[in-house]
Amino acid sequence: QVRLVESGGGLVQPGGSLNLTCAASGSNFDTYGLRWFRQVPGKQRELIAKITSSGLIDVAVKGRFTVSRDNARNMVFLQIDSLEPKDTAVYYCNAYSLRGDYWGKGTLVTVSS
Repeated sequence: QVRLVESGGGLVQPGGSLNLTCAASGSNFDTYGLRWFRQVPGKQRELIAKITSSGLIDVAVKGRFTVSRDNARNMVFLQIDSLEPKDTAVYYCNAYSLRGDYWGKGTLVTVSS
């Protein structure tokens, strides 16, 4: 059982950067794999990146995204650089393991001048 809360979204100009945070509460955070997704209204939810409990990283949307985790603080981060209008979406974090599968409510990123 974990609860996830995303933060760090907002309005940013093209070319800017954001660091999104997903804060978790609960037990055994260090045993969960963590994933970042994003979703545009009317479109399928898209996997951005994942980081396993052992720290192995796989980035699905390559080039401008960096995922990391801080187990001591029960947090996972997504750094987004060189933001483009097409990056506008709700960004979600997800924790997964054999114990369960948990989602945050998302944080909205809007890229516009």
